Amino acid sequence: MFCGGTRTAKEVAYVIAGRLIQQYQDFCLFRGIKFTRIDSVRPHDHTTLFCSAGMQQYKPLFLDLSHIGTVANSQACLRMGDLDEIGDGTHFLQFTMLGLFSFREMTVGDAIDFWLEFLATLGLLPDHVTIHPDRLEEWAPLYRGHIPIVTDDECTWSDGNITGYCTEFYKDGIEIGNIVNPLGTCIDVGFGAERLDMIVNGTPPADALSTLCDTVMTIVECGYKPGNKEQSYVLRKLLRRIHVMGGTLDHPYFEQEVERQERLRSKYLRLREKYPDMTAQWWFDTHGIDVTDMLALNGR
Repeated sequence: MFCGGTRTAKEVAYVIAGRLIQQYQDFCLFRGIKFTRIDSVRPHDHTTLFCSAGMQQYKPLFLDLSHIGTVANSQACLRMGDLDEIGDGTHFLQFTMLGLFSFREMTVGDAIDFWLEFLATLGLLPDHVTIHPDRLEEWAPLYRGHIPIVTDDECTWSDGNITGYCTEFYKDGIEIGNIVNPLGTCIDVGFGAERLDMIVNGTPPADALSTLCDTVMTIVECGYKPGNKEQSYVLRKLLRRIHVMGGTLDHPYFEQEVERQERLRSKYLRLREKYPDMTAQWWFDTHGIDVTDMLALNGR
């Protein structure tokens, strides 16, 4: 497969999803809420390699008890935790988070009304929502009986420092977003633009190989180069996976990584008889060889 050709499909998808993002931006601005659009996945702090949530840049404001206000954004995000799930129609490596963040100003009820109203402009009504049992009595009436409610003990959120109960929205069996109540006084809302686009506009999800290629280009466009540490290693790992899956990418970084992998493969084939009992970790630490990739390449 030649992944370079998927850029056109990606651009078309961006146009469709972009309309949805613009619609959300207009919705917020009409209500006097400042809106910021961020297309880079570079992190806003050092807790993650890439920006993984729209709220990341606002952590100090959640913790600043003197700050009061509400903002909204669309934030490009990248999460490697779903790498093995991509291509199943519901998981993405990169996505755009539509966010609403209120610091001691909006209530949970305000946020629910806000998002149900926006979803209604898309012609979308959740099939059901979930609420933690500890908040069921307080939050269930906020939906005014319009949406079925399911209790869920896992309706909590934490980044290790900021925590809160949440209520999650579902459509067609897929979680499309949630409203978190950080510290019990703030609002952190996140809805995935791609999932909304998939449900509202019927946009088909990309396959795993196309997703990998698009993610590589996103990382490259943020200024990262292949290497052995942090973001650079993630980029190299994705390039390797494209090669292992039999794909290709019209970019010098891919060509360089393929050449590098072929050199490592030759080295591995030459040394494995000499070191038959060494662990995969030893191969990686000593020679920079990922045994899993080598075995996959040999089996192609």
